[in-house]
Amino acid sequence: MTWKERQHSFRLSDKDNAALTGTVFDIQRFSVHDGNGIRTLVFLKGCPLHCMWCQNPESMSPKPELMRLPHLCIGCGKCIEKCPEKALSVDDSGTFVIKRENCTYCGECVAHCYAGSMTIVGRYMTVDEVMDEVERDRHFYETSNGGVTFSGGEPTMQSEFLIECLHEAHRRGLHTAIETCAMTTPEVFRNVLEHTDLVLTDIKHMDSRQHKLLTGAPNEQILENIAAAAAMGKTLRIRVPLIPGCNDSAENIEETAKFVASLGSAVESLDILPYHRLGEPKWEQLDRTYPLLGVEPHDKMIVYSMKDVADKYVAHVTVGG
Repeated sequence: MTWKERQHSFRLSDKDNAALTGTVFDIQRFSVHDGNGIRTLVFLKGCPLHCMWCQNPESMSPKPELMRLPHLCIGCGKCIEKCPEKALSVDDSGTFVIKRENCTYCGECVAHCYAGSMTIVGRYMTVDEVMDEVERDRHFYETSNGGVTFSGGEPTMQSEFLIECLHEAHRRGLHTAIETCAMTTPEVFRNVLEHTDLVLTDIKHMDSRQHKLLTGAPNEQILENIAAAAAMGKTLRIRVPLIPGCNDSAENIEETAKFVASLGSAVESLDILPYHRLGEPKWEQLDRTYPLLGVEPHDKMIVYSMKDVADKYVAHVTVGG
């Protein structure tokens, strides 16, 4: 099967396939930071939030997307020549232009890019295809108490596909985890949690107005869903991405810690995640402007001072997760 055929084997518009296929943009093996033990991470596309500091901007859209790595381009023009939709060009100033509204993700540019500067993120996979990939490392899960973690984007945006994957993972005897912003309906969240052993979730800001400014959405539903997960007896690992000038006040960390403490024994830990800029180049590769361009990570002392604040309320606080 050719790359083009594989990319378009499944159509989410097909009613019979909609619950059995999902848009996956990456599968990472041998992860040790996203749940217990050695894990395989399955990244699903689509997110209801648009965080200013997002490290995976390619996950925001639920559709496949064309990414271009400018530093690899050798200027051969083959991608422009082969694009059937004329979506690629070079303007009078020599700037490479992608008319994204014309792109159909056919993959011709990727197939003919000798330098590897063109790629499409997001492909359709069935539940069995995902789980067969996850199963490749079963031995490592069994020896390390690991398993599979579904991340994103926001995996609950593909709720039917996610639920099928979680159910199948449990059927195969695998430990399951989700990385979620918890921005979904209570009904969807409850259904997802039925086959979820560990919930890793972010709290970006405790003030709903500030949360909306930073992410594009208020936080009431998020906090309600997190509390509901705790009430269901699910194991929670709460994470705070510590972003300079956004949510790094002692007051916000204190309010976050108080909320986490109110969840009781369901919380395994509160993890403070220091800001980094590793995802910044991806914004350019998608022709987007990174909102926090030039913002530098915190000094280590500042990060640990925030941990000291949280330590007063939460028994187990970590830096870096």
